[in-house]
Amino acid sequence: MASVITFLFLLLLSSALYVSAAVEAQQIRSSNISLGSSLSPASSSTNSSSWLSPSGRFAFGFYPQGNGFAIGIWFAQIPQLTVVWTVNRDDPPLSTNATLNLTRDGRLILQPTQQDQPKSIGDDSKSAFWASMLDTGNFVLYNSTGSIIWQSFDHSPTDTLLPGQRLTAGQELFSSLSETDHSTGIFRLNMQHDGNLVPYPINTPDTAPYSYWTSWTDGQGDNCSLNLDADGFLYLLNGTGFIIKNLSSGETLINRNVFYRMTIDVDGIFRLYSINLNQKSSWSIRWVSSTNNCDPKGICGLNAYCTLRDQRAVCNCIPGFNYINESRQSFGCQAKLEAESCGNETQNSSNSISTLENISWEDDIYSSVLSSQTEGECHDACLADGNCEAATFKDQQCRKQKLPLRYGRMIVDTSTTTTITFVKVSRSCSPTTPSDHMGTKESKGGLSTQSILIICLASTAIVFMVLAFSGFLVYQNRVWEYKKISDQEAKNIGLVEEIGLRSFTYGELEKFTEGFKEVVGRGTFSTVFKGTLSNGMRIIAVKKLDKVLDESEREFQTEMRVIAKTHHRNLVQLLGYCCDGPNRLLVYKYMNNGSLADFLFKSERPPCWYERVNIALNIARGILYLHEECDTQIIHCDIKPQNILMDEYRCPKIADFGLSKLLKTDQTRTQTGIRGTRGYVAPEWHRNLPITVKADIYSFGVLFLELICCRRGIDMNVPEEEIILTEWVYNSFETGELGKLVGEEEVDERKLDRMVKVGIWCIQDDPSLRPSMKKVVLMLEGTVEIPVPPSPTSFLSTM
Repeated sequence: MASVITFLFLLLLSSALYVSAAVEAQQIRSSNISLGSSLSPASSSTNSSSWLSPSGRFAFGFYPQGNGFAIGIWFAQIPQLTVVWTVNRDDPPLSTNATLNLTRDGRLILQPTQQDQPKSIGDDSKSAFWASMLDTGNFVLYNSTGSIIWQSFDHSPTDTLLPGQRLTAGQELFSSLSETDHSTGIFRLNMQHDGNLVPYPINTPDTAPYSYWTSWTDGQGDNCSLNLDADGFLYLLNGTGFIIKNLSSGETLINRNVFYRMTIDVDGIFRLYSINLNQKSSWSIRWVSSTNNCDPKGICGLNAYCTLRDQRAVCNCIPGFNYINESRQSFGCQAKLEAESCGNETQNSSNSISTLENISWEDDIYSSVLSSQTEGECHDACLADGNCEAATFKDQQCRKQKLPLRYGRMIVDTSTTTTITFVKVSRSCSPTTPSDHMGTKESKGGLSTQSILIICLASTAIVFMVLAFSGFLVYQNRVWEYKKISDQEAKNIGLVEEIGLRSFTYGELEKFTEGFKEVVGRGTFSTVFKGTLSNGMRIIAVKKLDKVLDESEREFQTEMRVIAKTHHRNLVQLLGYCCDGPNRLLVYKYMNNGSLADFLFKSERPPCWYERVNIALNIARGILYLHEECDTQIIHCDIKPQNILMDEYRCPKIADFGLSKLLKTDQTRTQTGIRGTRGYVAPEWHRNLPITVKADIYSFGVLFLELICCRRGIDMNVPEEEIILTEWVYNSFETGELGKLVGEEEVDERKLDRMVKVGIWCIQDDPSLRPSMKKVVLMLEGTVEIPVPPSPTSFLSTM
């Protein structure tokens, strides 16, 4: 009897599991987003603003931010907007004209406006067949077999970790700027390669002096990860799958009505939240990394310090300073303006010292006075030192500092010793006291009020006379100079009006790059520096042209017009320029994945065959646009892997187009009179033949063969017959041994044969035999037949 009951129980259990699996599968199928679907902020009967998960728990699409919209994923079952992932979080808000499309060719693209270039969100190297917004909070793209080819869980996590999601070694979460602005904030949570989970302020090294919490799990290897389970367990796994540390206790019994999320919040503390879906409640805090809200370094900005008030973090400016922005105290404090803080009386401009107790700062001293035994000695030492702007006294040691002071926060444990901070304040800008304004008969200098009034009136009259005379001279001078406005200003104004580029001064770019500090690329005619725009929200690449033609000012403006009018997804976007005296600089959007050369030759995981072919096709489409589709035909003259940059989605972008006319002949590249790089330069450069778009076809052919074979065009570390890639490829083609070009990589032989033929046609010595870029694109897409190519050097044998 017992065995019968057990059998019936197992039968019922298996039936329930089968029904549950069937329902789940049906939910996934019913939530599928088919190709051709689209979203827009202004939803209509044919176009919604979001795609919901099966239960309606999560939504993917447009949500309001600032004066527009952003694209992301949010928790949709409560009125409170809880965003868990954002696309391109630092981009400006989108307008109501924006659309998000899952195109019929399997690409997920954002079209900001009808005039803007589409931006890819998914992986362009693989075509999706459908998409789904899952109840886990993961937005997924699938291929034809149902395998995941892209998912939001793996792509650019923002500030939140959801159940089932992992933060792997080398990945970071970044806090938001505010509760309503989900742009990148001022804190980051780093899953380090040494196994430690550590939060830091942004733009700081990954070193102990800048951390403010640690998991103390260092030495656990390079494959550690931060994980969150559906039961609320937040824990660290090592590379072998063992839990090395539990951060939160979690639930002993899984409650499917309770949902969890972990977020590094605006204040720099990361917290584990839960919500009970049945109770229609709001988020509750289940665990925090720190109970002291002043722990995060930099929460109060420069020249400010954090104190606790009812366990809340409160920012305070050091004496003599005011908030830069009262509503954004993390921006820090700046010195008070004299008009704000000084009376009308002339005061002694000497300095005074204000004192703060038990505040710690970043240990950034420039001098120590080791002999100081008392606070008074430290006070006097800083006051007497013209370079000293602040000093700290602790344990009989005086440490002088310069402004700005950073990472100020209240010391909680004051039982051991007292820390004194001395801040030098100018008396001329000290806060006024009531007694400063109470005298009516005599001022401090002994003059009567009537005398002061007469002096003031006389001074005012003289000032008005001087201003009137100066205004007349300025007006007369301006009228005379009007006809002599510099051609440079007129050209710059016309350029900005015509193409909408931003005109930078040399000083601005020097500031944005911190004095051209970080070099990210160098060529024989330019140097590229990394910089950040003044709002701190956009990283830029500043290309400094070392030598351009002496008489090229007018030509520079002309080329800027041409470059700025180019808009294609496979071209690097030009943001602005500088034409300031002899300085010529270009400002581009920064590509954070480096160049194709790095990706192809230096990467630990080189791109697979299909990814390489897709990269080649995208480069070809970009060159086709330059040759045939933009307003003015552009011959690049220097196609090579170093001039192909990779964006965050590994989509190739052609750089340095439109610059060949600006360069001095002897500065273009490695050979005098030749514009191009050895190994990629077309033969006609050496024969004094006319240079046409076919020169770019040749360079593309060499680059294309490098992509196919995943090696450089000239490699001295291989057998002699393989050193020159173009010769080795054609010999292998002739002998029918194409397989050795790709080594052990599994590649469709017919596809490899087609690709090699395309490459050989492109590197023909005779320019007339090379196909147009339009024909190259069609051949790569497989829409036209490819005849057997002749030997690339047959043209030479007939000369």
